[in-house]
Amino acid sequence: MNNGAIESRIKVPEVTLVFWITKIFATTLGETGGDALSMSLNLGYLISTAIFAVIFIIAVFVQIKSKEFHPFIYWITIIATTTVGTTLADFADRSLGIGYAGGSTLLLILLIGSLTTWYRTLGSIAVDTVSEPKTEIFYWVTIMFSQTLGTALGDWTADSAGLGYGGSAILFSSLLVLVAAIAHWTKISRTALFWSAFILTRPLGAVVGDFLDKPHDHGGMALSRFTASGVLLVLIVCCIWIFPNRAAEKAH
Repeated sequence: MNNGAIESRIKVPEVTLVFWITKIFATTLGETGGDALSMSLNLGYLISTAIFAVIFIIAVFVQIKSKEFHPFIYWITIIATTTVGTTLADFADRSLGIGYAGGSTLLLILLIGSLTTWYRTLGSIAVDTVSEPKTEIFYWVTIMFSQTLGTALGDWTADSAGLGYGGSAILFSSLLVLVAAIAHWTKISRTALFWSAFILTRPLGAVVGDFLDKPHDHGGMALSRFTASGVLLVLIVCCIWIFPNRAAEKAH
């Protein structure tokens, strides 16, 4: 297979500023959307996780079956990972009683295990290799773990660590700026920096989502979860519709 054939089948978008902005909107939507189902509709964490898990599996199936990169399919799948990540983390942290620290530790182990298995099986965890079904499965499982970990980390810093939603947002935003600076000023592996930034956007979205929909006495703005989710969905669609969403190119 020649390089042109490989490039034409890469199933993920190129990493640009718009990519990161859309990702943060998506992770914030994951928090408000997950809370809307589990809390506002009172379905609970377990039932909500089951519903979102089904959506996630269907979205991944459609994404893998697609012959080329389609922006809307890709971002729907991202949103599916972040909603199931929200309710799954809440279920582990709260319903199972292992706490934020325990949940974060468990999910970090699962995430590292997924990346390690991916690397040992296929020899690379770079996103510009995501073109075949086997690679895509590793990619989406890893993303699902990272989204779930991010929810637990966001809750941990905001609640247990006492930083609140504003303090946590500043913390994770600062870490993202640091990653960007390292990418600009050093030659550290771009793959490692990508996954670092990808993971950090999730707790940022989680605390921003909580800030939007949590009650005033919990430090939030008490906005409707459905309204906030609707606005975020419109912003994501605008990012996809207005700005170019091209498939990533194979590194040479």
